[in-house]
Amino acid sequence: MAKEAEKLQRVIAADLHIHTCLSPCATLDMTPRKIVTEACAKGLEIIAVTDHNSAENTPGVIRAATETGLYVIPGIEVTTSEEVHVLGLFEEVDQAFAMQRIVYDNLQAGKNDEDLFGIQVVANEFDEVESINTRLLIGATSLNLSEVVDAIHRRKGLAVAAHIDRERFSVIGQLGFIPDDLDLDAVEISKRLPIDQARNRFKEYKRFAFITASDAHDLKEIGTGSIHIHALRAHVAELRQALKGTGGRRIEY
Repeated sequence: MAKEAEKLQRVIAADLHIHTCLSPCATLDMTPRKIVTEACAKGLEIIAVTDHNSAENTPGVIRAATETGLYVIPGIEVTTSEEVHVLGLFEEVDQAFAMQRIVYDNLQAGKNDEDLFGIQVVANEFDEVESINTRLLIGATSLNLSEVVDAIHRRKGLAVAAHIDRERFSVIGQLGFIPDDLDLDAVEISKRLPIDQARNRFKEYKRFAFITASDAHDLKEIGTGSIHIHALRAHVAELRQALKGTGGRRIEY
């Protein structure tokens, strides 16, 4: 037990909300290799790739991180029919792509307007352009909030309500409250609000784990607002326990 406790003293820096050049609102510098290089330079051991309504750049980032020691969580940021942003964080790329399929099947029709929203680039681990995604990734899906959270859980992912302190695209901003029966694994506070103030402001939601993240859309933002995970190793299973506060795992800021 003493040995186990000693191992759990490892503190892992994580940024669980990062966009790539696939997100229409991200800069074109947010390519897989550049993201990995920046994350490593910032001392991060875990990052999550969470593009808007797509997971297509996850494989490129994972491959770019090979042999760097950086653990990349396959993720997606889904826009619900209420225009609430929800992060889905998965252990396997296949699970993220399974979530992507249901998102694509329910995504608002239409093509991306590159002049208005920006280009949506799918890139490989060498930062080479593989394709241009023409879907309207900036749009909403026809899936409601509960359906999105349930779909994430059915694919064994963690469901996190994104930036709940923001007026736009957050569950509280859009609905005015978090439904009592919504089975979230965590709520995210944007980096602009100190966590102690957030806990006071949202004390009625203390049943949820609180995290912060960068929501990075350009390279300099990576690592800002990151969390620290007390765990055995960099892995989604460890993060899951830390969010629950079980097995000696925990989150600090």
